[in-house]
Amino acid sequence: MIAAALLALSASGPGLVDVARAVPDAALDIRYATARNLAGRPLYPAARCLALAPVAERLRRAAAALERKGYRLLLWDCYRPAAVQRELWRARPDRRWVADPARGSDHSRGAAVDASLVSRDGRPVEMPTDHDAFAAAARPDAVAGVSPAAREHRRILRRAMVRAGFRPDRGEWWHFSAPEARGAPLLDVPLSGAGP
Repeated sequence: MIAAALLALSASGPGLVDVARAVPDAALDIRYATARNLAGRPLYPAARCLALAPVAERLRRAAAALERKGYRLLLWDCYRPAAVQRELWRARPDRRWVADPARGSDHSRGAAVDASLVSRDGRPVEMPTDHDAFAAAARPDAVAGVSPAAREHRRILRRAMVRAGFRPDRGEWWHFSAPEARGAPLLDVPLSGAGP
């Protein structure tokens, strides 16, 4: 049933689906549609979370596992047009924190998400850092400066995402890539016109 729903959501062309429709209990706080990001200004015309259909299915499975633990998935970023990746690189040309647009980002392939947790009623839970925090505490194995509660929430998120098939990033606890990134083309479809 979910596969049919995802196919119905597929866009003609890049094959992106609206994650908010595929995973309706996910909370969205799309930071690049606001000024709360490393560029300090909105980079997206709309707060949309799009992904390749198999990636949306992985997110649905992760969200179901988190729901059993009493949490909901919070999504900060999903598909990112290649033009926006170039803007982020201009704002912070540092490969430790931003993918070089010459190589591309898995976000621009529709196969990566920046995620966190909220409680069932939508309240943020304590995590090691905020999104795009360029600090040692952003590492997924950081202990210094990270409370036990934040470490536990990070562990719960990571376990659900890994079990759904995502690969965690070595430098950012919130970034997860899906295997569908391998071989997927870089997309530069604007968010206002991508997906359903």
